Amino acid sequence: MNTDLLRRLCETPGVPGHEHRVRDLITAETKGLFDEITTDPMGSMLCRRNASEKDAPRIMLLCHMDEIGFLVSHISKEGFIYVQPVGGFDPRNLFSRRVLVCTDQGDFKGVMNPGGKPVHISSPEDRKKVPEVSEFFVDLGMGEKAHDVVQVGDFVVMDEPFLEMGDKVVSKALDNRIACWLGIEAIRKLGKKGRGAEIHVAFTCQEEVGLRGARTAAYAIKPDIGLGIDVTLACDTPGVPEKDKTTEQGKGFGLHVRDSSFIADKALVAEIEALAKKKKIPFQRTMLAAGGQDGAAAQQAAAGARAVGIVVGTRYIHTVTEMAEKGDLQAALDILVAYLSEF
Repeated sequence: MNTDLLRRLCETPGVPGHEHRVRDLITAETKGLFDEITTDPMGSMLCRRNASEKDAPRIMLLCHMDEIGFLVSHISKEGFIYVQPVGGFDPRNLFSRRVLVCTDQGDFKGVMNPGGKPVHISSPEDRKKVPEVSEFFVDLGMGEKAHDVVQVGDFVVMDEPFLEMGDKVVSKALDNRIACWLGIEAIRKLGKKGRGAEIHVAFTCQEEVGLRGARTAAYAIKPDIGLGIDVTLACDTPGVPEKDKTTEQGKGFGLHVRDSSFIADKALVAEIEALAKKKKIPFQRTMLAAGGQDGAAAQQAAAGARAVGIVVGTRYIHTVTEMAEKGDLQAALDILVAYLSEF
């Protein structure tokens, strides 16, 4: 398993609207894999692999490049940096974090904390309060000199390394660099197979703020079949009722049939399920009561498409400790290769 590629994808900064570094990495990794690669006006990277015959079915894999993060919204006269989130954060996960502020002048390490008193001088009531995201600020340790290198609109990501822990991988931005990894590795492993379909892999932008890049990309491609490649919840951890666990790690890829953005095509779900059973690829059906993914954009583009989600159950989503099982990653890769090889 090419975990070095996954590490490089996860550690490359790229928030909604600022995916260019991730796109550059994917461009370097996909040389020779596609017949055409273009970048659309929103910044999504559209990769096409031609079919051997005309009028072949058009299959689209949607893999978003962006990670949750922040944009600089204000710099105080003392040099403290205030931010606005791009993507969904739970403020409880933001205390005392190391961050990277990415600017035109370079990247600068900083620390993120909420305003207020430290533990030594705070009251019990103070310590019960969970600050709003707007109360957090970044300190670069530069004081007023921060004005010389940071400007409104620069972006901020969490600064944590990728780790391998036994059969798990842990990192910030597994959501959704896992999908980018799958999109690259699936086409690499497919080789000369699957030429009976025109295959498009769209590395999309701005998913975390509303599937924006996927909507424009899917409208341009007009797929017959859309495969939304993403992570999903694995709440197989203490404190979560069994009915809410969504997926269990180690039990294969997730065959995603519903969330608040789309309902998967019933026949396509059955088709992929039958193929997984035939190939002995472990899987589990999955649904979310809330949230969405890029497969919805493919389903609703132009005159519509059949769509389903291929997902990887991930613990602690939208934190710096996102965790996935290597066997589940392999299962997701295997089903993508198996499905595309059918054409």
